[in-house]
Amino acid sequence: MNVEITRTESSAPARQFTVLLSPTRRGARLARLLTRAQLACWAIPSESAARVVAELAANAALHGRVPGRDFRLRLAVEDEGGRLRIEVTDTRGDRLPPGPGTLTPPADGAESGRGLLIVEALAARWGVIAGPVPGKTVWAELDLVP
Repeated sequence: MNVEITRTESSAPARQFTVLLSPTRRGARLARLLTRAQLACWAIPSESAARVVAELAANAALHGRVPGRDFRLRLAVEDEGGRLRIEVTDTRGDRLPPGPGTLTPPADGAESGRGLLIVEALAARWGVIAGPVPGKTVWAELDLVP
């Protein structure tokens, strides 16, 4: 009897973490804390990732909030450990942020408007995906290998 064993490659990342959080300041803070804890479990440096998550989660709580609907945080290690992908999905697809390369610094003395500039500075790549209706996902990728 001949038996052929075929190994199939899965497109799903080997390490992935997803959680739903309330679109509040407390939910945004929890997203940052959970990111630090999860990345520590994976032995991945967390400072830049925690900053990116803090900004994206704060935006989801401030600009993407719909009462009674949570936002989703997803962390995934991709490309055999070479890249960390961060996704924050909220339910306000009608409010898309400006995309990469189109951001302008806020006026002097402004107290807000720097969050995506911080994401752009820390991430290797980032962007916005509209949908599924009624939501959107703002994502960022950090290279883990120097």
